Amino acid sequence: MRPRWFAYLPVAAVILVAAAENSPRGQELFEKRCAGCHSADRDLEGPHLRGVYGRRAGTAPRFPYSDSLRAATIQWDEQSLDRWLTDPEAFVPGNDMAFRVEKAEERAEIIRYLRHMSAEAK
Repeated sequence: MRPRWFAYLPVAAVILVAAAENSPRGQELFEKRCAGCHSADRDLEGPHLRGVYGRRAGTAPRFPYSDSLRAATIQWDEQSLDRWLTDPEAFVPGNDMAFRVEKAEERAEIIRYLRHMSAEAK
């Protein structure tokens, strides 16, 4: 007889695959809203963002973060990225990012794209 949790494995696999899927809309929004200051792999005015999902805030090597962001103890995940993109100054006062993404559905797609890029980096 199989353990009960065994029945949930197919569901868990579907969830993991869906989470790792790319978001073409997210990529489009990233290029439209974020690429003026950020690149996937190069530091520009903002730090590179490939690998940001799951990374601690203010820790990309060689990027000159504000003191407040370096001191933050934030781990970038869906909730923290959503708060950040909603209002960076309210989330981490004294940081250097002034840009916001007003629409929740756009933030969700950008975050999904960032998560996908981060998964590719591993």
